[in-house]
Amino acid sequence: MAITWSVTTQFRTLTVRYFSRSSALGKASKGQSSNWWINRQLNDPYVKQAQEEGWRCRSAFKLIEINKRFELIKPGSVVIDCGASPGSWSQVAAKLSKSDTREGTVIGIDLQQIVPIEGVVTLAGHDFTTSTTQQRIINILNDRLADVILSDMAPSASGTAALDHDRICQLSVAVLKFSSAILTKGGHVLCKIWDGAERDKVTSIMKRMFRSVKIVKPDACRSESAEIYLLGMDFFLDRHT
Repeated sequence: MAITWSVTTQFRTLTVRYFSRSSALGKASKGQSSNWWINRQLNDPYVKQAQEEGWRCRSAFKLIEINKRFELIKPGSVVIDCGASPGSWSQVAAKLSKSDTREGTVIGIDLQQIVPIEGVVTLAGHDFTTSTTQQRIINILNDRLADVILSDMAPSASGTAALDHDRICQLSVAVLKFSSAILTKGGHVLCKIWDGAERDKVTSIMKRMFRSVKIVKPDACRSESAEIYLLGMDFFLDRHT
């Protein structure tokens, strides 16, 4: 599978192509130990802290840490949260984008259901990668541009690490493609991927769109996980496609 789009810059038209390897990868059986998962949750300090502080899940602390380091979300920010369910990142974004004098806009999108969140427009049961959902986001923004686009999206696990890695990279590229049309100059994108062979392809695309690209692994990521975050800061392309 190849994803191609063009972005008009001040000097030239940038054509971006991303070639997926997933069609060549087979499916594998998936398995998981429920007892292991339960024990891990019971012994995870971030799970307990999230419950105490009212966050919907432990992933809230990943965004809190990243935002503390890089100041992505500020009062008044327009934030799009892709893969929002159960809603912890949207909760954090809503809190960070609101102050006594300014109130931001947060849109949370997910294929799964999202219990309503105060200060967040939720699009539950929506596939972010479809043109229909993306047009709904554009309509909600009503001619505004996004300051920050977050993606904690992940594909359903296949049991094959290479296939799952390729699929999550495809999701990141879909986010970047949408960002090229809807992100304000100077805006930021944060995408989760699982580390692997395709990482350099995604970071290469980001480097053609952002003045700074960083690989971030917050402390709240589990040590055994291949999960990392690609952060593109200071979007510099014109939004016209």
